[in-house]
Amino acid sequence: MTRFAHPAAVWLVAVVAAAAAGEIGVISPADAQKLIEDADPAKRPVVLDTRGGYKDYFRGHLPTAHHLNFDTLRGTDKGVPVQYLPDDLTKALLVRAGVDKNRTHLVYATGDKLPNDEILSASMVAYVLEKFGVDDLRIVDGGLPEWQKQKRPTTQEYFGNPKGALPEKGKPEIALTVKDVVGRKKDAVLVDARPKNEYLGDDDVWLRKGHIPGAVSFHWARLMGKDNTHKFLPFEQVKAELEAAGLTADKEILVYCGTSREGSLLRFYLRHVAKYPNVRLYEGSWKEYAAMKELPAETNENAAR
Repeated sequence: MTRFAHPAAVWLVAVVAAAAAGEIGVISPADAQKLIEDADPAKRPVVLDTRGGYKDYFRGHLPTAHHLNFDTLRGTDKGVPVQYLPDDLTKALLVRAGVDKNRTHLVYATGDKLPNDEILSASMVAYVLEKFGVDDLRIVDGGLPEWQKQKRPTTQEYFGNPKGALPEKGKPEIALTVKDVVGRKKDAVLVDARPKNEYLGDDDVWLRKGHIPGAVSFHWARLMGKDNTHKFLPFEQVKAELEAAGLTADKEILVYCGTSREGSLLRFYLRHVAKYPNVRLYEGSWKEYAAMKELPAETNENAAR
């Protein structure tokens, strides 16, 4: 009789294998602690606490964690808020944070319940690291809440990394511009990662209401644990939902949201958990698109193709 492994067990094996191979993915708190406490200092990872609240970092963080506030990587450009900084500034910030082409990187934040969405800080920083060529990167599954739940050590000591060295070649192709989105291929799937009410225009947030014409809706939180929104659900558990939304591995998938954080989480999951081969992120997202009033918007819901 043939025995089949439980989907969650298969997912865990895949995560462990990715960690061993030096890929981009998710790592358990237990495995993250082992890396942090490695007897050989040269094998210890660069740990990045990406929370926006610096006082939260002061209250306690993972051992050896260097604070890299996610929002230092963005700023207003041509009147549009929270746009990604020019490459030279981003590179300088990453090097100062110790990001290094020869090191493993562990990224985490807090965010265990909605509307707290700090996991998006971690996925956004992970996206930026990947775009600048880092290919040895893990998000700590469950973040700080799961770490503390498992009674793993935290500290209030600061940890400053030595200057890093970025890879010579990045991956700028994972980023989309508004021109890329507007001129996308007919068979590409455009997906809005915001909550459904924002997608439909029922909000008080945005300059214009609705979404980019043709986009389908898939809220990023559907991929995360209900008791901890920093904890990734196994792919087999959400595969049917993704397929129902038209998000399958054979498609070219273009992701956006409000400012790119929610989109970065959806892209991270599709690319590095589900292992979809062709997923890119529109960095400007709705806050940029909405300011371009010559471009159309819609509020009706689009069915999956």
